[in-house]
Amino acid sequence: MSEYTATVVWQREAAAAFTDNRYSRAHRWLFDGGAVVSASSSPQVVPLPLSDATAVDPEEAFVASLASCHMLFFLSIVARAGHVIERYEDQAVALLARTAEGRQAITQVTLRPQVTFAEPAPTPDQQRQWHHSAHQQCFIAASVRCAVRVEAAV
Repeated sequence: MSEYTATVVWQREAAAAFTDNRYSRAHRWLFDGGAVVSASSSPQVVPLPLSDATAVDPEEAFVASLASCHMLFFLSIVARAGHVIERYEDQAVALLARTAEGRQAITQVTLRPQVTFAEPAPTPDQQRQWHHSAHQQCFIAASVRCAVRVEAAV
């Protein structure tokens, strides 16, 4: 078993009353390797200026973690198969919608990886199989309730 940690730090600004619900949602994520990420609520959820549009919001982090997990497994699978990847780009999208119970949730994530291979390039069928395998191995995808679709450009 492995354990992963993140420290989330928020501090009230001196002039913010807080109880009026008009406080900044900007905060920081600190990770064990020393990375510090500026974070905030999404401006789509909490309007500006109470959110920080330049910071990562939890919804973006969610879709990025799924896309990153898929990519890391895909890179490993392709390397073991003896092919070389020159570039990997995924413009992943998460859909926030109301569930049947009326709660807001990420209801679907679509990964759209575009991979550039060195020659000789694998066949489209090989690429589809590798994406399927990467999706099956991704423990982030296995941890979520929403549908995760992979629409790889092959």
